[in-house]
Amino acid sequence: MSREFNQTVFVAGHRGMVGSAIVRRLQTLGYRSIFCAGRDELDLMDQRAVRAYFAENRIDQVYLAAAKVGGIHANNTFPADFIYDNLMIEANVIHAAHHSDVQRLLFLGSSCIYPKHATQPMKEDALLSGTLESTNEPYAIAKIAGIKLCESYNRQHGRDYRSVMPTNLYGPHDNYHPDNSHVIPALLRRFHDAVDQSVEEVAIWGSGKPMREFLHVDDMAAASVHVMELDGEVYKANTQPMLSHINVGTGIDCTIRELAETIAKVTGFKGTLSFDASKPDGTARKLMDVSRLESMGWKASIELEDGLRDAYQWFVANRLDARG
Repeated sequence: MSREFNQTVFVAGHRGMVGSAIVRRLQTLGYRSIFCAGRDELDLMDQRAVRAYFAENRIDQVYLAAAKVGGIHANNTFPADFIYDNLMIEANVIHAAHHSDVQRLLFLGSSCIYPKHATQPMKEDALLSGTLESTNEPYAIAKIAGIKLCESYNRQHGRDYRSVMPTNLYGPHDNYHPDNSHVIPALLRRFHDAVDQSVEEVAIWGSGKPMREFLHVDDMAAASVHVMELDGEVYKANTQPMLSHINVGTGIDCTIRELAETIAKVTGFKGTLSFDASKPDGTARKLMDVSRLESMGWKASIELEDGLRDAYQWFVANRLDARG
């Protein structure tokens, strides 16, 4: 484990849910030189600006958590934006890091890189073994390209650029917009509003049977720093030059019904839950195989109910600023 508190660490995407959690984790551990730049200060899609930023600042490590993200509706509506923006961000940051002789970088991807019908739980070697889910294919392609960028700079230039692929994330600084949020923030908001407005029934799309895995963003941040700090020989011993990404998750899933029941408990909703089976369920199961990460010495520690309580407390305290 290599932890050098005096090194300058650049966190790209520090205002997002994951980036802000990484900053909190680094500060807690004692890192003293953490660089962050908002969009108003540094446009990561501007190649010249990114190169100049790296040239002006002596950066030792990079956490690349910046990305254009959204739900199914957003991905379907703006596919060109999702592939272009993400390709530009990762290409500019990774190339600028190399050009400025940054040896250590961590790229954050997504579980959507895996084929639509990947064997469950999904192992790292499922990558590029089948057809992607059509609704977010452009975003997934961009994330796959990020993995391959890291691997290619490692192979050609001897860099130490690593990649982690998280399962479904939730927690503080999530997007709670009523139309554009993912399942946990959407349900937390829906149940909160039901309690607030004394609504007696909450309707949920689908049968409630699909199974999903959820990881609190603070666990994701802890895993990211753990992977970044791993000794190079340990990392290489557990990965391959062209299969170097690492899954990050809990290794445990639950049904959407169980999730909804837990959120009802967390928010204090006492009414009835109804499930509209006429609405699409999506993939029956999405679970990450996290044995590679566990073999490297890290395992998730935040239980789902505890994590949901933390996320809900943040929402209640910040709901006017929770993006809608």
